[in-house]
Amino acid sequence: MGNKLIINIGASADSFGAYGENCSGIFASGDNVAEVKRDVLEAIRIYKEITPESEWDTPIKEGWPIEWHYDTQSLLKYYEGILTNAALERLTGINKKQLWNYANGVSRPRKEAREKINKALHSLGQELLELSL
Repeated sequence: MGNKLIINIGASADSFGAYGENCSGIFASGDNVAEVKRDVLEAIRIYKEITPESEWDTPIKEGWPIEWHYDTQSLLKYYEGILTNAALERLTGINKKQLWNYANGVSRPRKEAREKINKALHSLGQELLELSL
């Protein structure tokens, strides 16, 4: 699989933010995930511009590809226009009201619920990759 520059994306009540997990100095924010991703790329460009190359963290120095990590709230908020809570309920077995609570920061899912959501979305993604029209 190789090394990746891990960027964690999180949601707040009115915006999204991101930071480099394995690279210092990379921070971003925006009104939506697309803005955050653009801001991350700009933060990397600025990092390279203002940091002497001899001081670059390994992910930047070696040009590792970005792997985006989401907390549950940000993932659900990001995909809410694509996957309804009713559809996610069918995929995950988690009640749609509980999914709404996770997406809106009312409650945080336990590890088991996060794993159910992750597994269901990966399974859907794999199924979609394997189909053809």
